[in-house]
Amino acid sequence: MSFPWLTVMILLPVAGALGVLLLPRTSPVLAKQVALGVSLVTLALGIAMALQYEPDGGMQFTETHEWIASFGAFYAVGVDGVGLTLVMLTVILTPVVLLASWNDGDHGRWSTNAFFAWMLGLQGLAIGVFAATDVFLFYVFFEATLIPVYFLVGGYGGADRARAAVKFLLYSLAGGLIMLAAVIGLYVESAKTAGGPTYLVSELAKIDFGTDVGRWLFLGFFVAFAIKAPMFPVHTWLPDTTANATPGTSVMLVSVLDKIGTFGMIRFCLELFPEASKWATPAVVVLAVISVVYGALMAIGSKNIPRVIAYTSVSHFGFIVLGIFVMNSQGLSGANLYMFNHGLATAALFLVTGFLITRRGSAMVDDFGGVEKVAPVLAGFFLISGLASLSLPGLSPFISEFLVIVGTFSYSEVAAAFAVSAIVLAAIYILYLYQRTMTGPPVEAVRGMKDLGTREIAALAPVLLLVVLLGFYPKPLLSVINPSVDHTMSQLGEHDPAPTVTEATTPEGAHE
Repeated sequence: MSFPWLTVMILLPVAGALGVLLLPRTSPVLAKQVALGVSLVTLALGIAMALQYEPDGGMQFTETHEWIASFGAFYAVGVDGVGLTLVMLTVILTPVVLLASWNDGDHGRWSTNAFFAWMLGLQGLAIGVFAATDVFLFYVFFEATLIPVYFLVGGYGGADRARAAVKFLLYSLAGGLIMLAAVIGLYVESAKTAGGPTYLVSELAKIDFGTDVGRWLFLGFFVAFAIKAPMFPVHTWLPDTTANATPGTSVMLVSVLDKIGTFGMIRFCLELFPEASKWATPAVVVLAVISVVYGALMAIGSKNIPRVIAYTSVSHFGFIVLGIFVMNSQGLSGANLYMFNHGLATAALFLVTGFLITRRGSAMVDDFGGVEKVAPVLAGFFLISGLASLSLPGLSPFISEFLVIVGTFSYSEVAAAFAVSAIVLAAIYILYLYQRTMTGPPVEAVRGMKDLGTREIAALAPVLLLVVLLGFYPKPLLSVINPSVDHTMSQLGEHDPAPTVTEATTPEGAHE
């Protein structure tokens, strides 16, 4: 490409973060404005790049430069349909989060400048993860994303923020160390079979690693991605983190960074280790179904609003992993679409509940009641966000969930039956939450609550507008995603099962 779109989109937020840090701390408004401006420019670049993307063109906007020759590592970036949708999700949500978090950095351990700088840095690193086409470069970005999140949670979170930040870091580092062993394994095996070490995904996809080696390497990557996703039983860091993080931090973590886990399962587990992926499919499907049902049940029983949303995400990520590993195009297309749509719906839900909690000064469900009487706009946004989270028809997550369930039925009717039960559970946890917080007579503590202001509406409206538009017209995303799904299916050597038609029989003695 004549213009290095992805490199600029990675470096611009990082450079913006350094610039924000250097601004005078006596002018926090300037730091906020500069950060928002940088994120909007990055969004404009993302839109301009996406408009040039050719759906059937494979990996595009590629750049490859030698980096560490002795390791066979390159600075190599590029996006296919899957990577492009996640890059776009990142650049869309970052300015939304910055606008919604306008005052969240004013009362932390560190300066407002640092809060917005970490947010911008996180954006650049996340784009790097989704764009990397070299495994070593991916690993560097993967680990680097932990740093901004740790400081955002530990410096600007709630009362138990230090413990939550350390727990997040320990889980993530454990997964990263396991993946590092697999990355080293790739170096050794590629040196044996490819005539020299390489980390380029395009070259590694051509290597037959063999049964035993392939399965061990698969497990190294899968465990790291399962922690990141997060999947049962390595999910416990998520509720603690979201309960103590600012709403904007939770959005960047759950809606963007956690997609690294499911993105990695597609890009590395399925495409580099197809035999091992098929071998592990029964166990992964069981874990995914458990995540779907367990997350929904835990959401019903939680009394803390951010924890409710965290457990709904465990359930939703279970759906995404299920779609990835049922090994058919309907499930895989649904999983890819789900990653984008879940990011939008969960972002809206975290932000609107963050506005609610800030006004009340409590995150406990029992401390609310009758909010719709005093803040109808807030209640309306809450309802739309909640209905999107439960995949109401007409809102974008419904299409994703439907495709995953169709794909799951083709794989296993039993697994699909359990997954479908989560639809009922989702209606329970969302409607129960809305009823307890929004309906009935206003409790004393919410009677003076202010409704959403112009800035807050401006932050939420674009996200919910996309949720509605993509609910009725998902074709723009699916036309980009489906060719990449076809490529992954060919790497797996899988084909969609042909429909079976039972031959009609004529009863004995009857006339045709």
